[in-house]
Amino acid sequence: MKKKSLLALAATGLAMSSVLAACGGNDDSKDSSGGDEKAGFKVGMVTDTGGVDDKSFNQSAWEGIQKFGKDNDLKEGTGYKYLQSAKQSDYQPNLQQLARAKYDLILGIGFLMAEDIGKVADQFKDNNFALVDMVVEKPNVASIVFKENEGSFLVGVVAGLTTKSDKVGFVGGVNSDLIKKFESGFKAGVKAVNPKAEIEVQYAEDFNAAEKGQAIASGMYGKKVDVIYHAAGGTGQGVFTEAKNRKKNGEDVWVIGVDRDQVEEGMPENVTLTSMVKRVDTAVEQVAKDTKDGNFPAGKVVEFGLKDGGVDIAPSQDNVAKDVLTKVEDFKKQIIAGDIKVPATDDEYKEYEASLK
Repeated sequence: MKKKSLLALAATGLAMSSVLAACGGNDDSKDSSGGDEKAGFKVGMVTDTGGVDDKSFNQSAWEGIQKFGKDNDLKEGTGYKYLQSAKQSDYQPNLQQLARAKYDLILGIGFLMAEDIGKVADQFKDNNFALVDMVVEKPNVASIVFKENEGSFLVGVVAGLTTKSDKVGFVGGVNSDLIKKFESGFKAGVKAVNPKAEIEVQYAEDFNAAEKGQAIASGMYGKKVDVIYHAAGGTGQGVFTEAKNRKKNGEDVWVIGVDRDQVEEGMPENVTLTSMVKRVDTAVEQVAKDTKDGNFPAGKVVEFGLKDGGVDIAPSQDNVAKDVLTKVEDFKKQIIAGDIKVPATDDEYKEYEASLK
């Protein structure tokens, strides 16, 4: 545990009042200012607006923290906890609440939190922060990033070889550099095995709007798209809803999940073709372990790709043909070996597509 500065001790009264005023999603049994503050290592997490039960990104991160907490005999609510953000304006007060409560590692989940992490890190220079999916150059911030384009390439191969209509779709959450990595890698994988395939792309501009996801999916399926890959957090739940409704009516459509193995989201209609797993759980657990061991990656960028097991195709592959899985493994080896450079931006994708002709 870090020693409290004289400044922090002098500000105790202010901190207590701020804790009471700050917002958080699960404070009823997880009071940051409780008497266990000095008991041992503590790790806290602030969710993005999708919430801790988004069946995707935030949930994966929380599962990693839960595993770390249980493996280290920490008590949920004091040793490890999360604060839920209902809106973006919740980010900063939630981060501040954990900082004032002297959490040893404070994780921000999602690139939308970058500006707030930077501000709070400046305010609490003795605290260790980590941000998932964006680089923040601060001496007390670790940046956890992934090569989502590599994992997306693999599920693009699956989509390109599975589609019967030669039309596939991509539904993104917020149009950003991060989600462009998913889109670019996916399109590259599709084109690598099916150059004639048409790829529909649309963004919901929201990670927590299932109704928008369903409307976009409805439009795509209506145009004979038969496989949709979503990288949209909670918005992606609407894609699953639309696919399941259509499957009930006899249409042969698929969804490719993201971040976690989303096979269960496609049940009972069984519409999940596979998923691109992004091991946010493994990454946050590893950073928590390193921090507890005194090896916090201060000011560093920690990157996880195919080679590191940070991204991959999900283990649920029953709906994928065996010859397709063989192709996936072949491409995976080429990417890891460096023989294929998977595009991560629009410009890189254009170059990649041109190289296929």
